[in-house]
Amino acid sequence: MMAGMDKWTGLGSALASFLFLWSMVQSHLPVAFRHRLSTWATKLASLFSPYLHVTISEYGAERFSRSDLFLAVEAYLSDACTRRARRLKAELGKDSKNLQVSVDDNDEVTDTFRGATIWWYAARKLQRSQVISFYPGQDERRFYQVVFHRRHRDLVVGSYLPHVLEEGRAVTVRNRQRRLFTNNPSSGWNPYRSGKGVWSHVPFEHPATFATLAMDPADKEAIVDDLEAFRDAKDYYAKVGKAWKRGYLLHGPPGTGKSTMIAAMANLLDYDVYDLELTAVKNNTELRKLFIETTGKSIIVIEDIDCSVDLTGKRSKADKKNKSSSSEDDGNNNPKLPADPDKDDGTKVTLSGLLNFIDGLWSACGGERIIIFTTNHKEKLDPALVRRGRMDKHIEMSYCGFEAFKVLAGNYLDITDHELFGEIRQLLGEVNMTPADVAENLMPMSKKKKRDNNACLEGLVEALNKAKQEEEAKKGQGGDQDQGKEDKTSESTEGKMSNGEIKGSEQVTSDN
Repeated sequence: MMAGMDKWTGLGSALASFLFLWSMVQSHLPVAFRHRLSTWATKLASLFSPYLHVTISEYGAERFSRSDLFLAVEAYLSDACTRRARRLKAELGKDSKNLQVSVDDNDEVTDTFRGATIWWYAARKLQRSQVISFYPGQDERRFYQVVFHRRHRDLVVGSYLPHVLEEGRAVTVRNRQRRLFTNNPSSGWNPYRSGKGVWSHVPFEHPATFATLAMDPADKEAIVDDLEAFRDAKDYYAKVGKAWKRGYLLHGPPGTGKSTMIAAMANLLDYDVYDLELTAVKNNTELRKLFIETTGKSIIVIEDIDCSVDLTGKRSKADKKNKSSSSEDDGNNNPKLPADPDKDDGTKVTLSGLLNFIDGLWSACGGERIIIFTTNHKEKLDPALVRRGRMDKHIEMSYCGFEAFKVLAGNYLDITDHELFGEIRQLLGEVNMTPADVAENLMPMSKKKKRDNNACLEGLVEALNKAKQEEEAKKGQGGDQDQGKEDKTSESTEGKMSNGEIKGSEQVTSDN
């Protein structure tokens, strides 16, 4: 027994002495020789080991941003494999709405894929150099290492890693904090300073949904079906050769819920929202730059498109200039070149640039985008801007009908029926009142002056009757004015006839 213990003690002492001597020798070896010696040791170990290793570093060659593959792996492991890990770390990631729990450094988790067992190792390696670096991640290296049997090489490289990338991106989208973007003035663009990029953003937290949207249920169902079909149609768009995008034109009077509709769309699809202010865009080049900087799974909105830029006016002016230029010749009888319609004061965004933004070549940069225009006056828009293929679906946001009122009654008063519903149905059929005005009448007062459901509905009936009386009064005034115009016209005609100014068969002269 004692002999066995002495044997193991001697072996341990010899191993410790060898490691000490090896560290001393290694410190005096040239760097190139140490690197080659390490390479030979790795090759020697691979001859006896049936396992392969794939390393995924946190930073790529550019060193400015974290690798997309590394982030996808981190998200995938936190979603699929953290239950099997023994050491975890928790943090609130950037632009994330949920707490992220992931595998801690120097831990191991196991995954299976199509019968193959795969081991994941999370590791961190500090650099020995004390040199201060301006590049993130230069002082330390975080990486994931994938270990698998060599017979699964094709499966892991060809199928498993792409699967991890796809699933990790999906997890990132689900966990991200959705954002509301607005474009910055080009004078402040600075890609090297945080917050000085093309777009700035705040968290998107609008609570509107299609369930709370004041609209006819049948119309809402058709819109939801169209949106969900678009979201799931990536392969179909690729098959027919179209960019994966769709345009919606929301038109109707103010207060009919166009902005609320956009928020409901974003919440249904889980998309970011880009609110594009055209008056802050100087030219078509900046417009293209803004589009390129948008991401997939987003809604690009231009509200009140008829008020943003006078695109129709520019086209009309250009047409007039071209016509006048073509009808004039210079002294050598040579036709003059048409004037450049873009060279005018103010913004240089043209109708052509906006059309290319919607469905030109630049619109195919990226995918899964929805473009929405809103307007109070559809008839003022250029037909080329709203034709099918650009604005694929036109949605009219109209005055409040009875079905929309029932949605609002359920939202604000938690009721589905009442004795005043019949009278309200009749009045809504006779009076044009926006959903915003109806909602304001249904909203209870403060706690000190809180009203019950009966008081709220009676107040709405009173407001509808008042609006009805005002409309009838306007119609009456309009009728009196029309009658006055007819009387004045008749008197004028009689006067002209008496003076012989009306020619033809009705002319009267003093000779008769």
